[in-house]
Amino acid sequence: MEIKQQYANSPKTYEGYGSRLGTKKGASLDWGDYYFLHVHPPSLINQEKWPALPSSLRPTTDEYTQELLKLCRRLMRVLSKGLGLKEGRLQEAFGGDKDGACLRVNFYPKCPQPDLTLGLSPHSDPGGMTVLQVDDHVKGLQVRKDGAWVTVQPVPDSFIINIADQIEVLSNGAYKSVEHRVMVSSTAERLSMAFFYNPCSDIPLAPIPQLVMPDRPPLFLPMTFNEYRLYIRKNGPKGKSQVESLKIVPKAVHV
Repeated sequence: MEIKQQYANSPKTYEGYGSRLGTKKGASLDWGDYYFLHVHPPSLINQEKWPALPSSLRPTTDEYTQELLKLCRRLMRVLSKGLGLKEGRLQEAFGGDKDGACLRVNFYPKCPQPDLTLGLSPHSDPGGMTVLQVDDHVKGLQVRKDGAWVTVQPVPDSFIINIADQIEVLSNGAYKSVEHRVMVSSTAERLSMAFFYNPCSDIPLAPIPQLVMPDRPPLFLPMTFNEYRLYIRKNGPKGKSQVESLKIVPKAVHV
């Protein structure tokens, strides 16, 4: 614990080591530790938050980051085509090569009373998309589908891709961000690695004009990713209510 505290997370950026503990009265408590790092662009990397050991950590993480950036940018092209847009349109809205990425390693220890806790409370991720590498043998991730929680079955040597809030905003609701949570176990520890692919932090994001039509008006107000992250941090994880609260309320038409 003494060494962990040397890398304690920053309240402003979450970088470094931290523990999650729910504080809402009557709610399930979060049960897990995490290590959070900015990995792209290089100008945002806080060298003081990178552990010195193991010595292979930095080069391995750098290589992992570069490969996942390639994957995310490729997926952005696919998602753009799925919307009937040119391949680079979503990437352009993200700021082109000014995109960003963070990495969070999650550790969920055994819990003697798993019915009283959650590894992570229900939420949708605030950024663009999340590339998740999960434990092949220990289940824990659940997604909400049709009002019910469905346990994701781990597939060896694969990633889970979660659409996040900014893709829902840019697509004007055509793509939905994934509400998810993490369950804990009384018999097994669990590790996961979440790679968060995000837009440039200071560009206002709103529905892409080509996706706004008379019968489908813009659903979301413009907001920068920095503004949205601050909004999320002030309000905490609340399912999908965060992104839903950004929706434009239609004005009543009197005939």
